[in-house]
Amino acid sequence: MADSSAPRVTRLLPDAVHRAVRPGTAVVRLETTHDRQGVLDGAWWPRSRDIAAELPGLIAALTESLGPVLRVGLDAGAWEGLPTRMTIDGRVVHIDSFAAGDDTVLITRGEQDLFSLLVVPPHATPDAARAAMSEAVRAGSVTRAERILLDTGSA
Repeated sequence: MADSSAPRVTRLLPDAVHRAVRPGTAVVRLETTHDRQGVLDGAWWPRSRDIAAELPGLIAALTESLGPVLRVGLDAGAWEGLPTRMTIDGRVVHIDSFAAGDDTVLITRGEQDLFSLLVVPPHATPDAARAAMSEAVRAGSVTRAERILLDTGSA
């Protein structure tokens, strides 16, 4: 039987602030502090609302930094053709739908290790998207996703 009082070991977010975006990869930024005190852990700027086209790139980028992703939580009304699961790079990723708005995506790795990412709308201008993503990853930020999108003109 496992010792429930033992601290849970998790991989921390990467220390690299920027990585070159390769063609066909997702535009993702993650908070670079180890304490994860902010409301959001990162940001994602998909190119469309087609989840079958967008999710594999996001999962690949996150798996490279965080390890295997088990679940993704998305707003069903914000995405086209939202399935209950997808096989991405040989792994089944379960997709949960919720009605909390299309400005966040919830990522689960491990048993209960949850990451919340701001979703920048595909139609956002590059300047607005960069501003929104920068605010989402600002260490200790308590600004909610909806407010970030409004303040940066990304909404």
